[in-house]
Amino acid sequence: MIKRTLQVNGVSRNVVCEPDESLANVLRQNLGLTSVKVGCGTGLCGSCSIIKDGKLTRSCNLKMKRIENGTTVITLEGIGTPGNLHPIQMAWIAYGGAQCGFCSPGFLVSTYALLTSNPKPTREEVRDWFQKNRNACRCTGYKPLVDAVMAAAEVMRGEKTMDDLIFRIPEDGRIWGTKFPRPTAVAKVTGTWDFGADVGLRLPPGTLHCELVQAEVSHANIKSIDVTEAEAVPGVFKVVTHKDVKGKNRITGLITFPSNKGDGWDRPILCDEKVFQYGDAIAIVCADSPKAAKEGAAKVKVELEQLPEYMSAPAAMADDAIEIHPGTPNVYYVQKIAKGPETAPIFDSADVVVEGDYYTQRQPHLPIEPDVGFAYMDEDKLYIHSKSIGVHLHMFMIAPGLGVEPENMVMVQNPTGGTFGYKFSPTMEALVGAAALATGRPVYLNYTYKQQQQYTGKRSPQFTTVRMAATNDGKLLGMETDWTVDHGPYSEFGDLLTLRGAQFIGAGYDIPAIRGEGRTVCTNHCWGAAFRGYGGPEAEFPSEVLMDELAEKLGMDPLELRYKNVYRKGSTTPTGQDPEVYSLPEMIDKVRPKYEAAKKKAAAESTDAIKRGVGVAVAVYGSGLDGPDSAEVDAALNADGSVTIYSTWGDHGQGADMGTLGTAHEALRPLNITPDRIHLVMADTSLAPMAGPAGGSRSQVMVGQATKNACERLVTAMTKPDGTFRTYDEMVAEKLELRHHGKFTAPANDCDENGQGNPFCCYMYGVFLAEVAVEVATGKTTVEAMTMVADIGMVNNFLVTDGQIYGGLAQGIGLALSEDYEDIQKHSTLAGAGFPYIKQIPDNMEIIYVESPRPDGPFGASGVGEIPLCGPHPAIINAIYNACGARIRDLPAYPEKVLAALKG
Repeated sequence: MIKRTLQVNGVSRNVVCEPDESLANVLRQNLGLTSVKVGCGTGLCGSCSIIKDGKLTRSCNLKMKRIENGTTVITLEGIGTPGNLHPIQMAWIAYGGAQCGFCSPGFLVSTYALLTSNPKPTREEVRDWFQKNRNACRCTGYKPLVDAVMAAAEVMRGEKTMDDLIFRIPEDGRIWGTKFPRPTAVAKVTGTWDFGADVGLRLPPGTLHCELVQAEVSHANIKSIDVTEAEAVPGVFKVVTHKDVKGKNRITGLITFPSNKGDGWDRPILCDEKVFQYGDAIAIVCADSPKAAKEGAAKVKVELEQLPEYMSAPAAMADDAIEIHPGTPNVYYVQKIAKGPETAPIFDSADVVVEGDYYTQRQPHLPIEPDVGFAYMDEDKLYIHSKSIGVHLHMFMIAPGLGVEPENMVMVQNPTGGTFGYKFSPTMEALVGAAALATGRPVYLNYTYKQQQQYTGKRSPQFTTVRMAATNDGKLLGMETDWTVDHGPYSEFGDLLTLRGAQFIGAGYDIPAIRGEGRTVCTNHCWGAAFRGYGGPEAEFPSEVLMDELAEKLGMDPLELRYKNVYRKGSTTPTGQDPEVYSLPEMIDKVRPKYEAAKKKAAAESTDAIKRGVGVAVAVYGSGLDGPDSAEVDAALNADGSVTIYSTWGDHGQGADMGTLGTAHEALRPLNITPDRIHLVMADTSLAPMAGPAGGSRSQVMVGQATKNACERLVTAMTKPDGTFRTYDEMVAEKLELRHHGKFTAPANDCDENGQGNPFCCYMYGVFLAEVAVEVATGKTTVEAMTMVADIGMVNNFLVTDGQIYGGLAQGIGLALSEDYEDIQKHSTLAGAGFPYIKQIPDNMEIIYVESPRPDGPFGASGVGEIPLCGPHPAIINAIYNACGARIRDLPAYPEKVLAALKG
């Protein structure tokens, strides 16, 4: 042990700690300064940034033995507080800089250090600073952060006042369609928004720390598990194995399509007979300290019989491949699409036919906060707190496996540092549940970033072949498709994902005849989980790149070919559905002047060394889970006249708080209630009804409609015959209900075996314009500008939707150029997996809204989250070809791939 005296935020503090403990952990654990976050734990993300002796420092990998007595430390707590915000914090609120909020403290401290040394930076100097100091954000696309820095600098220089940054509610009192800051903004910019690891520090004495024993091979039979030595380690309370799990020890996919050849019970909580992928959990060591838990985990002996590892769909489909799940074929689901007349005669007689083979990779979600959760028993009920964005869904998925009835379980979502879809699947929920049940003690589990990469789901890779037939003047006549989804070893939602190929390959265009087949394949690589776009980026990449190839063959401009074929009255989607709005022609008209200017600019600025180009893409995605999706929300009148909304609208960090508040406030406007008098009780199954998971961009539509319905029912109950409103006391006196239940069910139906139907009542539409520069000598591509024309219906809150779109565009750039999780070791870090830092994302990003009211959306709104990631990557790939003639069909477009294509 060592003792150090530190000057922390102007106060002398004594700490006693291990010499090898990190400064970040000492600040968090010893001093309670939880604005300091630990994300990657290796100095790659900047969430742990503090100012040490006047210099910005990443504290997670700085050992205390290197810290001198008298060292001065400034954390976010020393810069501003909820009652005394610093201009930087106020600017972050005003510009929507805090989405999930996990990276915000690090960025805010970094900004403080920058503006202290450079009071008047340029935008490029701000970007250079964040790049140099490894400040990483996965949510915002960085542009709002630079906007906030520039605004804060103006206030700090005295050119503007803090009042200039404060949002003013319009005279009509509406916040719908404005930039009203999200309710959690102040907590997020002051470091007082407690994420799972922050709450973990405050769990009661007796809480056990968990360490997983994980497989280090991808496919094996388990011969034996010996925990004897591990349980003899001082401090180890118990080693939990499959023998301690009282239920089925399986996580169910819950909904399995009738033609699926599996039963949906293929994912073990703790492996019993087999290992199916690298990182699979075999045991949980529960100990009094993290150190003892790690020591115990090293002592667990697992004897394995290695089996062939099928790390891709083609390998698992080979004739000699064994069944990964005995009794279930590796190709366990097939999805057909058949729209209109047979395509073979159409292709035989068509003027022009084009065809291409394409691949979208195993994109990792790369949140800054690694997975974290805890569980405990309370009056015979099991409580599980995690990053779940579908608390009821996960409860029903894991309860049978744990041997607990759902009514004896409570799921709670912690404030969450981004998920982008990986938490649509349960990850550690069943693990901490099993540990709490087996030990009878509170348990806590926090993944390292390596575990985050190796033991959470990823976007499922997809191999796609598309053929298109057209007339000489560019009219699409037919399409044929074949797609293969590598869904990893666990089948949950794999059939639904494969259906997305039928729904969205070729989406956006009036194609009268389509035939195709897709399949879901079980492999031993990382399991497939939802990721923003869920099938859309995989489906629309091939058809959007092929549209450019068709345009070239026809001698047509790629934008004009799209304009000729996009949905108009009389068009139908690939599933045969009439679109709910027909805004794509207007959206293309909006982007056309920018497109023409970008082409001229690219031609003028291209050189022999750097070629510049322009690419476009169209994207469409549904807002909802298929068919009659539904959601439920309650609204209650309180004694002081305020209203409480009870909802399980899950929050990836995208803004469930603001979505709920904006929708509720608009519905409650007859009461003339101000936003501060609407309270939110969120994401707890014991307190709020089932709103459904936050996936498929469903929440604003489904949960929004349920929220609107609940509020309208409350308003109706409060309305007197003369049109005035009852008070709380009058409601009580008249024995009227104070809490009202709202429900919405989508007017939609499931697709049939041929992929035909009306699966969604609302869609989202996007038109994307990418401007790129390609270094001819290296193949390195830089995206210099991105524009998105977005029709997401009537906008609830522009700060939220802007942030969603900028963030989605940034993830699309990563999908196009750098991100992958193929190499289990190399890709287990942020940098190794190709995380895009600020200089990989352009500052020049523009959003153009076309607000078409949706008949089935609350106040005309549709969703937003998925659509900005459905179209950037084909636009970028098309721009690369436009720049230098290198056609990339296999993502990501690493420099070596572009260079190889250039050399032909």
